[in-house]
Amino acid sequence: MRKIRAVLIEDETMFRQLILLTLAKVKDLQVIGEFGHGRPGLDLVLREKPELLIVDLMLPDMNGMEIAREVRKALPETKILVITAHPSDRLPADLMVMGVNGYVDKTEPIDFVISAVETVREGGMFFASRVRAKGGAAPGLAITRPILQVPLTDREQEIARLVAGGQMSKEIAAALNLSVRTVEKHRANIMEKVGVREVASLTRWCIQAGLVDA
Repeated sequence: MRKIRAVLIEDETMFRQLILLTLAKVKDLQVIGEFGHGRPGLDLVLREKPELLIVDLMLPDMNGMEIAREVRKALPETKILVITAHPSDRLPADLMVMGVNGYVDKTEPIDFVISAVETVREGGMFFASRVRAKGGAAPGLAITRPILQVPLTDREQEIARLVAGGQMSKEIAAALNLSVRTVEKHRANIMEKVGVREVASLTRWCIQAGLVDA
């Protein structure tokens, strides 16, 4: 696995240090810059073009959404992981449409940061929050990434759509006249093929792949 350079922008000093200690556990990852303010962090990212940006949404000088938007526009290959202590029901969907690769609620266990980094570096998506997304993109935003290739069979695509729509395995099994065990096996295969670990990330993948509407 190739080395990854990361920049961290987080204004809470203690939490920033905690994230740095956590990132030290990730193999082949080097933090090349840590900042408590957004502007100097953004300047370094645009100059050094790191593989990963970890950014808080609430910063003293600028909003993390602005930073994510600028980085996504200038550096489409840079992975972006957002962290926040102020989740909302719309936030995950808004971030998905912006092309953010991951999102971690600060109320989740700190090890979620490791899982998120390892997932996004491998090309997957990781969205974890205690607030359930209700869907719907923010006005004026558009998907900036090309449509993804779909490595799923027709049956897997059908099940992926239903999972992204919020249906449970039992409901999907009844709708498709399959056993719950078969549906669960399909779900596991789908997750493995597209490189995600939970339903929110699968939903985002389905949106980008054009399987479901944002």
